[in-house]
Amino acid sequence: MEFTQEAARALGAAFCMGVGAIGPAIGEGHAVGKALESMARQPEMASTLRTNMVLGCAITETTGIYSLVVALLLMFMRLK
Repeated sequence: MEFTQEAARALGAAFCMGVGAIGPAIGEGHAVGKALESMARQPEMASTLRTNMVLGCAITETTGIYSLVVALLLMFMRLK
């Protein structure tokens, strides 16, 4: 019984991190690509675009951090 619960927790945490990492990766890749495209078209706006891009990437990354927290809770919480 104990092994089954451990395996289920490990699989749940792995699934949580796998799904939780896809969204931020796609979002950040898209944002950085569009920002670089905009910087190439308007070099005078590069500093403003870079600042907004970094801020957007930081906000996007919070989704991955939330999934990490959920995965850690799944791994280390003991239910009785």
